[in-house]
Amino acid sequence: MEAIEDIVIVGAGLAGLATALGLHRKGVKSVVLESSDVLRAAGFAFSTWTNAWRALDALGVGDELRRHHLRLEGLTVYSESSGEVGMKIPFAANEGLEIRCLQRDLLLKTLAKELPSDTIRYSSKVVSIEESDNVKILQLVDDSTLRTKVLIGCDGVNSVVSKWLGLKKASFSGRSGIRGFAEFPDGHGFYANFFQCFGEGFKAGILPCDNKILYWFFTWSPSLKDKKMEDGLEIQQLVINKFKEAKVPQNLIQVIEKSDINNLLCSPLRLRWPLELLYGNICKSNVTVTGDAFHPMTPDLGQGGCSALEDAVVLARCLSEALKGDNNGDAKEEHVRVRLGLEKYVAERKWRGFDLITTSYILGTLQQSGSAFVRFLREKVLTGILGRAMVKRSYYDCGKL
Repeated sequence: MEAIEDIVIVGAGLAGLATALGLHRKGVKSVVLESSDVLRAAGFAFSTWTNAWRALDALGVGDELRRHHLRLEGLTVYSESSGEVGMKIPFAANEGLEIRCLQRDLLLKTLAKELPSDTIRYSSKVVSIEESDNVKILQLVDDSTLRTKVLIGCDGVNSVVSKWLGLKKASFSGRSGIRGFAEFPDGHGFYANFFQCFGEGFKAGILPCDNKILYWFFTWSPSLKDKKMEDGLEIQQLVINKFKEAKVPQNLIQVIEKSDINNLLCSPLRLRWPLELLYGNICKSNVTVTGDAFHPMTPDLGQGGCSALEDAVVLARCLSEALKGDNNGDAKEEHVRVRLGLEKYVAERKWRGFDLITTSYILGTLQQSGSAFVRFLREKVLTGILGRAMVKRSYYDCGKL
């Protein structure tokens, strides 16, 4: 008879490895299935706010990652009308605010290094899920099967686990995003600030990871022609042209020009409509989801990766508490405790996800709008309000393991 794994996590991305590490810290073993043959870090980097550092500290890897990334000192917003600095919002360290731009590959390697060597199983793509009593049976792409008592989907926006739960496919927001990075071997010369700029129908940002690497993003509502773009040079030129039209400072344009066109990532921005978090099946029996499989959102708050780390800490805490009791070998009793533990996790996380998805969508709509009236309000009134909305969401504390 096939062995039954206690916990199987699908996806060795940020959410999956963080969840596995949280469980490991609590003395609970898990297996992580990764469809690729290596760790993959799509997107290069992401803004990591105070709430994410609290989660990383709970997982025991915060200080190691801090050593490699600059602490950002403020938000600098450029005026659409003049191209000059329009507003500066300091990130007050004495108020507990901590923002850095974290390299994804370094994060994944750090998380993986802390796990037992047999935790991650590569080239293990899940193609279907079946069940027998309270056990889930995973059919893998190589025709092998794996049985598990608990199944956690950390497999992103196209999650096979969320599909099994009956959740709808993430919806296209009407916008797309481009992400890239530029390396400056002799130093980039930028202050440790989060730089933002806007133009007609786009928003963009540049963040230093360290003294030599700058990460940048660009979001816009693509035309039919834009949607067909695949060539890196063509994608790069679109961003440069938009920047020049909007009077973006030359030093920011040079960052785009310096970027490696072979590593530009262009993709549609998707989200799960918030009400589905309240009324959909985020967990069912002994199955649940985290990260983008749970609450895909537009990137406008910079909270997608941060909230996935929160999920990992909360889920590891709830699940380890459910498993620590003595069930006297009674599988049914253990299954009930697992179900209650997953329901507790969802109850704690769904309203947080609802708030982040909703706020991020509204924020992005206002920041990217090409309407002359909205652009006027954005420059005169909204920039400070929207900036403070980003900061406010970062004070959330997911707690300890």
